[in-house]
This record gives sequence, structure tokens and C-alpha cells, in this order.
Amino acid sequence: MADTTFMDKLVSLAKRRGFVFQSSEIYGGLGSVWDYGPLGVELKRNVKERWWSAMVHARDDIEGLDAAILMHPRVWEASGHVAGFTDPMVDCRTCKARFRADKLQDAQCPQKPSKHPGEHSTCDLTEPRLFNLMFKTFIGPVEDSAAVVYLRPETAQGIYVNYQNVLNSSRQRVPFGIAQIGKAFRNEITPGNFIFRTREFEQMEMQFFVKPGTDVEWFERWRQWRWEWHLALGLTPGKLRWHEHGPGELAHYAKAAYDIEYEFPFGWNEIEGVHNRTDFDLGRHQEYSGKKLEYFDQAANERYLPYIVETSAGADRVTLTVLVDAYREEQVEGETRVVLGFHPALAPIKAGVFPLVKKDGMPETADRLYRGLRAGGIPSFYDDSGAIGRRYRRMDEAGTPFCLTVDGQTAEDGSVTARHRDAMTQERVALDQVGAFLRERIGP
Repeated sequence: MADTTFMDKLVSLAKRRGFVFQSSEIYGGLGSVWDYGPLGVELKRNVKERWWSAMVHARDDIEGLDAAILMHPRVWEASGHVAGFTDPMVDCRTCKARFRADKLQDAQCPQKPSKHPGEHSTCDLTEPRLFNLMFKTFIGPVEDSAAVVYLRPETAQGIYVNYQNVLNSSRQRVPFGIAQIGKAFRNEITPGNFIFRTREFEQMEMQFFVKPGTDVEWFERWRQWRWEWHLALGLTPGKLRWHEHGPGELAHYAKAAYDIEYEFPFGWNEIEGVHNRTDFDLGRHQEYSGKKLEYFDQAANERYLPYIVETSAGADRVTLTVLVDAYREEQVEGETRVVLGFHPALAPIKAGVFPLVKKDGMPETADRLYRGLRAGGIPSFYDDSGAIGRRYRRMDEAGTPFCLTVDGQTAEDGSVTARHRDAMTQERVALDQVGAFLRERIGP
């Protein structure tokens, strides 16, 4: 049973603290479209930067790419999206709601939420029909069939069609990978669960090109590396698991596929997939474009179409996972303390800086400390409003790992009180050592 209370609390906190807002809210909002606020954009950016660092900066066998959202329509014919990127859809003639026909057991009847669509006595469902998930638009001044283009439903195809460009310009050799972070769009029939399934989303994808016959070995390596990356975000290990795609789930192009799933309040769901796509993608684009995409291995004096091992994670889904995993409520001195226990490297704000009171030179010292931290690349927040305990609570809700308070002792010995978010313990740190203190604990 989905824990709707938990998600209601998280969505409320996300809005109150500036993580995520409903898009176009002043006009009543737009279904399943969300805007990232000041803290949310920093959190998501930190997730993406850790991914990019692990995939591109830390390796010499992966190159970066930023392909365009709009692509030649033949790309989507070759990939199979025009003909086969569909979900079965049904409508209820009574309540006018729309559902995925293969997911009725996961949906609620709008007239009676305790029942599934079709179970209420007044439900009147249509026969299932296929619905293409791609958003269609037109390029140029004339809206006709010759001008049809699509908003990309995934970022991977931009990598495949640039495979030779990257290979030649970077002077890489197989095995090598191409990584990309970018927007994708799917006209989902039943999006939901906050930012988990949306119509506009961001993907973090890497396609690794390997020699046929070595694909199984590389597939297992990438499974291990991607699992370790999620653990390094600070996620609870017991809430992560592998799901292997069985014969009924396996995509037609895939030799093997595993999902990393997280136990959300609404159940176990995928946050990243690792797939062995064989040579399907390059083979299709070679066929449809008429361009040779084979790789020539000089050492072995042979040509072949590389197999592809894909890792595909949703930046929005991972961000939601981090939010859900970090959220906790604690009883402290008879009050409920709400905390986002982010890994310090992911926290949008690294340090809150406070003067204990607005006199005796404390605000001036706190302001100099705050501005020095920001100039040194440490995201910080200055707050002199309200009791110190209330300021701590605001920083706890924002997930800030450290609070630094300029107090009466600061003028005597040049130190500040450093308060740790999780244990709520305090220690004295010299003013000129605060930057080093934070960098050591935040990490890269």
C-alpha cells in the first residue's frame, strides 16, 4: 500500500523550502510538470555533477556529448519509436479519466479510490487502443506531414548517430563510451508520484561500445560500478535491489537487462537501468542511413558493429530518491524535528552562518565569514532572523550539514560554534580554519 502521507509531507516540504514547485501554479498548474526552485536546482545539479564526474572526468575511455533535442525524423523510424513506442490506453466514458490498459491494477478509480478502474459499478471503459508517447511538432513555417519532427523521447539515439563523429574526433578505440545528460519528453498517459514519472524529464545516459563477445563481461562490470555509485550517494543499502528483466519484460533489442530499484513510499521502482543492447542500434542506423558504422580494429585486422552496454538513469528520479531517503522526523525535547539528511556533497547549502545576536559586532563578523565561504566556492546561507534554535530547524529542513554561529566567545578567541546536523553536536572551530573544516567533511 502506498504511503500517501509520507509523500504529502515531502511535497509540502519541497514547496516550503524551495526544492520543487508545481509548474505554472498561478494558472492552476500543468499536470505532472514541475519546476525546480533555488534548493532543488542545486540538489539536482549536484546529482548530475557527481554522475558526470564518475562517468567522464574520472575515466579516460568515456567522452561527453550534448546532442540536440530535435533530430531528423528518420532517426525515430530507425529506432522503432515511430512504429512501436506505444502504450495501450483506455478511457472511462463515465468519469472521462484515462488509464494505461496494462496498469489498471496500479491505478485508482476517480469515483471510488478504494477500487481500480473498471471495478466500480458505473465504470464504462473503452476497448484498449495504442497511443504513441512521442510529442510531435513541426519545423518551419508550414504545418504539414513533410515538416513533422518529434521531441526526443530518450537521449540515447543522439549518441548512436554521433558514434562515428565522437570516435574519429576523440581518437578513441573500442571499448569506449559516450555520456550525455539531457532533456527527454514522453506524453505519458498516467504520469505521477511527484517527480518520479513526468512528461518532461532529464536523463543521464552512457552508451559503452564493445567488441562482440566481450559484452557479457562489460555488462557485469557496469552493473557493479553503477551499484557502487548509488551507494556512494548515501542511499540506504537495504532500500536498493536489482530487478532482472525476464523473457516477458526484455526489450526486443536487449540480450540482458537489469534495473536498480529503490523502495519508495509508493513501492519498488526503477531509478536506473543497465542493458546489453547488442548491435541492434548501430545496425538499424546503418540500415536506414546507408552509412557504414562498422568499427575497424587495426590490431586484429577485422571489422565489426560494436555491441552496446547502456547505463540509463533518470536525473529527476535519482533526485527524488535522494529526497525520500534523506527525509526523517525526530522527537527532540518534545518537538518534531524534520531533517533532510543529505550526503554533505549533495546538500544544496553546505553551511548556515548565524550571528547569535544582532549586536556586539557579531553580524559584521558573521557576514565576513559568510561572504568568504561563498567566494571560496562553498554554498552558504546567512540568517539572523529569530531564535537560534528556530534557525537550526530551518537549516535541518533544507538539509544543511553544518551551522556556524558567531557568538560571545568569537571576539575572545576567534572561534565559532560549528553545529553538526545529524548528531546535533557542537564544537569550536577557528575562524581562519572554517573553510578547511567544511571542505574536509563535505568532500569533492
